[in-house]
Amino acid sequence: MPFGPPIHAPYIDWLQGCICTAEQLSVEMAEPRLPALIRRFLYDQIYPNNVLTSAHVALSECPRLTGKLKVFKSAVATFHSPSDPSGIRGMRREYIRCTNDWKKTETRYDVTFLNRDPDLPGMLGIDVVHIQRFFSFDHEGTTYPCAFVHWFKLLGNQPDGTTGMWIVQPERDIDGNPTSSIIHLDCIIQACHLVPIFGMKAIPPLRTTDTLTAFKYYYVNKYVDNHAYQLAF
Repeated sequence: MPFGPPIHAPYIDWLQGCICTAEQLSVEMAEPRLPALIRRFLYDQIYPNNVLTSAHVALSECPRLTGKLKVFKSAVATFHSPSDPSGIRGMRREYIRCTNDWKKTETRYDVTFLNRDPDLPGMLGIDVVHIQRFFSFDHEGTTYPCAFVHWFKLLGNQPDGTTGMWIVQPERDIDGNPTSSIIHLDCIIQACHLVPIFGMKAIPPLRTTDTLTAFKYYYVNKYVDNHAYQLAF
């Protein structure tokens, strides 16, 4: 990837936080898997060089979180992207939103690029995720800024031949639920813009908040800005 990951990893907008337990956030999100996913995330963070990842060990072997979470409505990514909007120095600062009251009207949960493998070219080394919550917590003297995300799955090993854009679809587990996990903010590159792939049928009335879940397939829009064009090839 010509421009690589952010110069500065995304950081949480600390001015907008609220405090709760993992169980309280789990209830608020109607996401019963959240406490267990946090424990598995902690296992992978504490033991990054283990042969077995958290997916291959019993939940009882994963650390317990005893403190509270700080939940936030946005994070900020700063990266190098030479272009007119970024000015002569080529630096760009971008907010990634995750809020229930965007402009006091609707919810807004942004999609982002994740830097999975910088040694692979373009989208072959990048993942796409749908941010559901930003939060941080402390464990044994270390602060972990992270996000709860739903995953998109890349279709094929090359872009669409007509548009030049890659295609993704929401990933689901064997029970039909969105594939979810906790990620560290350090692996977020920047926001990602998805364009629904429309079929032949008329589209029923949709709220803007439904557009990232109502369609089966999406284009990864590499034309939205200079940095996305350099990343998503």
